[in-house]
Amino acid sequence: MLKKVFGSAVFGVEATTITVEVNVDSGIGYHLVGLPDNAIKESNFRIAAALQNNGYKIPGKKIIINMSPADLRKEGSAYDLTLAIGILVASKQIKAKYLDDYLIMGELSLDGNLQPIKGALPIAVKAREEGFKGFILPKQNAKEAAIVDGLDVYGVDNIKQVIDYFDKEEPLEQTIINTREEFYKNLDFPEFDFSDVKGQESIKRCMEIAAAGGHNIILIGPPGAGKTMLAKRLPSILPPMTLHEALETTKIHSVVGRVKAHTGLMSQRPFRSPHHTISNVALVGGGSYPQPGEISLSHNGVLFLDELPEFKREVLEVMRQPLEDREVTISRAKFTVTYPSSFMLVASMNPSPGGYFNDPNAPVTSSPAEMQRYLSKVSGPLLDRIDIHIEVTPVPFDKLSDDRKGESSVEIRRRVTEARVVQTLRFANSETVHYNAQMTVKHIRKYCKLDKASLDLLKHAMEQLNLSARAYDRILKVSRTIADLEASEEIMGTHISEAIQYRSMDREGWLG
Repeated sequence: MLKKVFGSAVFGVEATTITVEVNVDSGIGYHLVGLPDNAIKESNFRIAAALQNNGYKIPGKKIIINMSPADLRKEGSAYDLTLAIGILVASKQIKAKYLDDYLIMGELSLDGNLQPIKGALPIAVKAREEGFKGFILPKQNAKEAAIVDGLDVYGVDNIKQVIDYFDKEEPLEQTIINTREEFYKNLDFPEFDFSDVKGQESIKRCMEIAAAGGHNIILIGPPGAGKTMLAKRLPSILPPMTLHEALETTKIHSVVGRVKAHTGLMSQRPFRSPHHTISNVALVGGGSYPQPGEISLSHNGVLFLDELPEFKREVLEVMRQPLEDREVTISRAKFTVTYPSSFMLVASMNPSPGGYFNDPNAPVTSSPAEMQRYLSKVSGPLLDRIDIHIEVTPVPFDKLSDDRKGESSVEIRRRVTEARVVQTLRFANSETVHYNAQMTVKHIRKYCKLDKASLDLLKHAMEQLNLSARAYDRILKVSRTIADLEASEEIMGTHISEAIQYRSMDREGWLG
C-alpha cells in the first residue's frame, strides 16, 4: 500500500515542502531514497525502537520510502516522526483519514518522546502558504510555529499522542498565542540598562547618536574603561523592532535552532559578540550545508567585535561587502542562499598593544613602531565603514562611588525613536535607505547642505586636525543625525563641531 506524508526542508531562511512516499509491499527490505543524509539513514533504528516501546512495529515486509523532490538534499533528524507515521499508515497498523491536511516533523527518542527541531518558523510559514490545515511538531517548538496565524499548531511530547490523534481521533492540544500581545509585552524591559553605567556621559551621548542614525561605532580606550559594558547596553536604546523585523529575525534564529522554547517571537533586538578566534565562515555564514553566520544572527540588531585588532585580518575583510549590501550571498555548485545581514557594527579596541596610550602613569608603554603595527591590523577600508570613532577614558573614583542612577535606556530610546521617525519620513520614497547611516553621496548632497559658516568650520577642522578625505562624508552623516535628535531642519555649526570630535582615528598619529 502506498501512502504520502508531508514534511519540510529548510534552505537559507525559506522552507520547501517534502513529500514522503511510503510503499509497503510483499518481500523483505528497507530502502530509503531521495538524497537523505546519514542522520536520516539512521532513522530506521530510532523509529524501530520508538514504535516497539509504544506497542507498534516496523512490519517485516519490503518498505520503500522516497523523499520527493528526489534531487534535493535532505538533512537532519527532524523527519523521524514523518517517516514513522508514514510506515504505520502504509502498513495499515493505524488509520489516518485526514493525514494529507497536516505537515508532520519531529526527532524521535528511543522511548517515542520527541526532541526539538530547527527551522519551525519558516516551515510553518510555508505550510500556511501551501494550504495545510495543521502542523504537528515537538512541544518545545510549538510557540515558535504558532506565531503564524491561519495554521493550527499542535505541540506533542510523544509519538503515541500523534498515533492516537489519527487512529482514535483523540484530540491534541492546540497552541495558540496572540502574536501582537507577546511581542509588545517585552518591549520596554531591556536586559541591560544605561542607568547602570556610572559617568561616561559623553560616550552615552555618542551611543545615542549612533543608535539614532544607525551608525557603526568604534570605542577606543584602556582596559576597564567600560567599553564592553556600554556596547552591551546599545540594543536597549535602539528603536523597538517592528512586527515585520521581529518575524524576520526570529526566522533566522529558528533556522539554527536558537529560539527559546518559552518565547516564540523575539521582541528584543539581537546582540551577538563572537570571540576573536572566529573563522570567516562562522562570521558570514556558509559550510557544506550553508548556515547563517554571526552577521545574519545579528540582523536588525548589534554585532559587537571586542578587541578588534585581535581578529584575523581576513575575517574582518569578509565583512566589508555585507556591511555595504546588508545581505550576504553564499554560492554552491547546485544552489545559492542569501541571508539578510542588516546590523549595527560596534567594535572596541585598546589604543595600543599594552592597552594604555598617552598615559604617563601607565604600567605598560608601547613604542611608536609597536603602536603602528598593532593599529595596522585594522584595515582602512573597514574603518571607512565605521562612522563614529570615540575615545573612552577611565571613570574617576568619585563617579564610580556615586549612588545616583543615570538616565534610563527607556528615556534615551524615546529620543532615538523620535529621530528615526524623522528619517523614515525623509527617506519614505527610497527602497534601500531608511536611516542616515545608509545615505549615498546623492542623499548627502541633498539633505546635508551647509551654510557658509559651517562649511568654513569643517574646512578649518579638516586642515588643522589632518582629517582624511574619507572623514568628510562621515562627518556630514553624523551631523545630520545630531540635527535630527535636536529636531533641527538645518545642520548648524554646533552639529558639525560635535561630529568632528567623533573621528579620532582619522587624525594624524593614529593611522598613518
